[in-house]
Amino acid sequence: MSVTMRRRFRLEPYVEFAKRAIAREATYRFNVFTGLGSLVVRVYLLRTVWTALYAHNAAPRELPLHAIVTYSTVALLMGLVLDIDQTRALYDRLHDGSIATDFMKPINVPLYFFADGTGEVLFHGALLVPALGFALLLVHVDVPSLGVLAAFAVSFLLGYFVGFFLNFILNCSAFWTLEISAVQMIVTWLTDLLGGQLVPLVFFPAALAGVVYALPFAAMFSTPLLIYVGVIGPERYFDVMASQLAWIVVLGTVSTLLWRAGARRVVVQGG
Repeated sequence: MSVTMRRRFRLEPYVEFAKRAIAREATYRFNVFTGLGSLVVRVYLLRTVWTALYAHNAAPRELPLHAIVTYSTVALLMGLVLDIDQTRALYDRLHDGSIATDFMKPINVPLYFFADGTGEVLFHGALLVPALGFALLLVHVDVPSLGVLAAFAVSFLLGYFVGFFLNFILNCSAFWTLEISAVQMIVTWLTDLLGGQLVPLVFFPAALAGVVYALPFAAMFSTPLLIYVGVIGPERYFDVMASQLAWIVVLGTVSTLLWRAGARRVVVQGG
């Protein structure tokens, strides 16, 4: 066979990268316990706040009290996965300069970051079970039909990739800026507010909601959550998931372009 043929792709190294990330996260047991404790406290506080608000205001037709409590609890559980910066390692390696050595390794560097982030996400995803158990001690969570759960799972997965590419774009900007902390705080705030994690977007004024629904932040949290509580019915599943998929394509394309430009920058500077 020709010596110029590309080296055959092997999945095993990336599986090992993911396993190593899981082992790394498992060493910080104190963080795990404090994270679960924080979630329980936030579930209790949100239930208290929404109960008080609904007691003094007319409940929205789409989200009665039991539905908003379910929404908030599921949003917090989703946050265990979606709030993770899956490509933080890219920023760290750019910041300390070790990214240059990564380009000399026989691996696909972006796929390495994806595998590392996936391992971290899988570990925190495993915490969903005990977290849900603790949450159920404080609140009642509505469970929809299997069809709705399946649609929610697909939408959740699509939202995960939207978040992944947003983080990748943000961390890729460190090729030029090196420091991204301030921008990261702004993006986190926008995601929490405009993504529907803290307040359902159905509470926004109609004119503002129309704009917010069109942003990628809503594709991360709001779309799967509104599917879960039934605000988005089966007749709209295709449209909302197509919107999520479109954002994945757009953000994935931007990520690819930024990565290639950044990689050329490192190669040119590094020789």
